[in-house]
Amino acid sequence: MPAKEFERLKQRVPVSRETQHRLEAFVTLFDKWSKAINLVAPSTLTQVWERHVLDSAQLYAIDPQPQKWLDLGSGGGFPGIIMAIFMAETDGGFVDLVESNQKKVAFLRTAIAETGAAGRVHALRIEEAADGLTGHGAVSARALADLERLLGYAEPWMRAGATGYFHKGRDYRREINDARRSWTFDLLEHQSMIDADSVILQVYNLQRIG
Repeated sequence: MPAKEFERLKQRVPVSRETQHRLEAFVTLFDKWSKAINLVAPSTLTQVWERHVLDSAQLYAIDPQPQKWLDLGSGGGFPGIIMAIFMAETDGGFVDLVESNQKKVAFLRTAIAETGAAGRVHALRIEEAADGLTGHGAVSARALADLERLLGYAEPWMRAGATGYFHKGRDYRREINDARRSWTFDLLEHQSMIDADSVILQVYNLQRIG
């Protein structure tokens, strides 16, 4: 792990030597697979630690308690695999990752096997996952959809008591206003440690209007 990013991460999150090794193994694997399949935007590949690993690890800083997480549209593993790596050293922590793209599913399963992350990958569309995946305390998604649609995806789990954690960029206030036309919810905004214009939205008490 680059020294600068590691120090920034340690300022917010306790990182053991084992977790550091798992993160480094994941990034090595990510770099290898990124040469063959599109895991993230190509323009961000040279900034994987800052733009993706550190950005994802912020969730653990916000909510480090060991619990069952659900990550929707896991794609290249952010934040799902990063959370699963941190959860590997917490008794009772586990992440279910939902992804429908078969190539990305193969990558995610390889990443869990090679890092020992505490997670399982489900090759499903999000709409198909609600019946079989239950009992989650938290649901996350990153770079998946606007907030209004995200809340629709996450509703089955949030209605059962899960808290939503969603990474959002500089246009997040418009997304919040748009979402409030269809939903009522309580909200905490956590300033991103990566980008001054970005936040992680912590959403709970979700109810559909009408």
